[in-house]
Parts: sequence; structure tokens; C-alpha cells
Amino acid sequence: MDTTAVAKTGTEGKLWGGGKQPLKASYGKLMMWFFILSDALTFSGFLAAYGFSRFKFSTEWPIADEVFNHFPFLHGTDAPMFYVALMTFILIFSSVTMVLAVDAGHQMNKNKVVTYMALTILGGAIFLGSQAWEWSNFISGEYGAVETRSGKILQFANTEGERVALEDVATGEREGLRQQHTESEGLWYMDEKALPEFTLDQIKAGFAANEDLRIRTMKLDENGEKTILDRSTSLDYLNNRGIGIIEGANMTKNEYGAPLFADFFFFITGFHGFHVFSGVVILIIIFFNVLLGTYEKRGSYEMVEKVGLYWHFVDLVWVFVFTFFYLV
Repeated sequence: MDTTAVAKTGTEGKLWGGGKQPLKASYGKLMMWFFILSDALTFSGFLAAYGFSRFKFSTEWPIADEVFNHFPFLHGTDAPMFYVALMTFILIFSSVTMVLAVDAGHQMNKNKVVTYMALTILGGAIFLGSQAWEWSNFISGEYGAVETRSGKILQFANTEGERVALEDVATGEREGLRQQHTESEGLWYMDEKALPEFTLDQIKAGFAANEDLRIRTMKLDENGEKTILDRSTSLDYLNNRGIGIIEGANMTKNEYGAPLFADFFFFITGFHGFHVFSGVVILIIIFFNVLLGTYEKRGSYEMVEKVGLYWHFVDLVWVFVFTFFYLV
């Protein structure tokens, strides 16, 4: 008797060992779940880093209601979080239409799949446009601020604690402001970033002439509000500590407060936006395949279900991003 022979298991040549599909999932869906798991760990790391940094600078972190208070076509209206809430609703609603598209696929109803996928794509596109609009407002800024030697931010407020923009503080002529280097002039024909709209001297002069103005620091008081200095201390801070003007936010400067806030905002919301953009592109590809009848011929709309898993993950991640950045 040959004892070296290997016993047959009955699973030779099959994709899955044991003769059954794990969790009754196809190979493609299981690989999508693996991708979602790995991506979830990536986002978890980013949000954990954000939480650690916010805890470290908790006394001077920007207040979300003051940063994200714009609404299209309502310039000057204080609408904290309204537009972000609308963006969130649109993205979550697109997840609902994706569920309906998957359900229609299970019923082999091509027309409903087309309708619901079109609505999902529309929702994703609107979200991306809304995020671009929000980025534009964040980058351009609203009030402006003065930077100190230590890298802190000095904002302006009136006696009632309301924010005051640089344009309402500055007075006099823009003396001593050098000409901006343009592409058509100068060595190597290189551009440079735009110069501030106002000079520090204009801000100091306007502040000294208006007794109702105060300096607001980034430090939070016992009520969770930004600290507003008295008049004499405000003058001392501006005249002895101010070194330059900041308008808007970028990767190195931030008129709203700690530069780390802008860094995390651009990176995490941008990374999520890239996922949404990728999802929209994939949805469009699947959408055209549905129109061509590809999945009707295959007898299965599993591809719609797989892209649906990805889209639900993207929506779920936004819920956490929304909570960390805007609500907490």
C-alpha cells in the first residue's frame, strides 16, 4: 500500500477551499471588503492624529461655527454649519439612491438601476462642487488677521465682541508697499503669491484711531470663547508683537488660528474628496455599462452592488469627518 499518496479533499481546482464561499460572498465582493477595511484603518489614523493635535492645542483651536459660516448667495449672513449640513444631507441621500439602485439590480430592473444610479452620480457631483466652494471660501478668508512674532494670530473685534474685518480697520495710504513680482518682469520671469491688500502700518493707524476696536486672541476663556483684550493691552499687542498681515488660510498661514487646523482640513477633506471623485468616476463607468446592457447579458448586477459598497463606505467616512471637524 502506498502511504505517500495525498488524500483527495474534493476541492481541487476550486477558487475557495472547503467547497463554500466565505460569508456567501463572491471573490470580487470579498476583495472590496478587504479594500474598505484597509482604507478605514487609514482614515482612522488620520482622524486620530487630528484628535491628538486638537487636544494638544485645545486652548487656541479655531471655533468651527466661525470658520464654516458661509452660505451661497447669502453673503454677509451668519449661517454657521448650515451649508456643511446641506452637503452632508446630499451625500447621505446619494447613499439611499445607491441602495435603491442595488435593489433594482437584484430585481433585474434595468430602468430603475439607470434612474437611481444617475441620482447617485448627481449627488456625488453636487457634493464635490460644494466642497470646492467651501475650500475657496476657506482659502480666501473673510476677516483677516495679524500675525505675531511667535506665530500666533491676532483678530479684531468691537466692544460687543463682534468680529471686524481688516478693511474696516485699515486707514491711510498704502505707503511702503513694494510692487508685486509678476511673470513678465524680473529675474527668470517667475510669479509670486499675491501681496496683502493692506499694510501693517495701515492697520495700526486705523486701530489707534478707533477707540471701539479690540484685539481678540486665539486663547479660549472659561466660557469657551476667544479672549478679548482691553484697549491698552490691545494696543500693546498690535504695536509690539504684530509683524504681518494674514488673509485667508493655506498650508503655512491661517487667519482662523492654529496653522495645523488648515493642514488637517486640507489633507483629510481633500483625501475624502479624492475618494468621492474616484467613486463618481467609477459610478459613471458602471452607469454606461448598465445603459449598454452589459449586466443584463451577464444575468447579474453584482458590479453595481460592489461599487455600492464603496459608495456607502465613502458616505460613512464623511460622517466621521463631519463629526470631528465641524461638530466636536
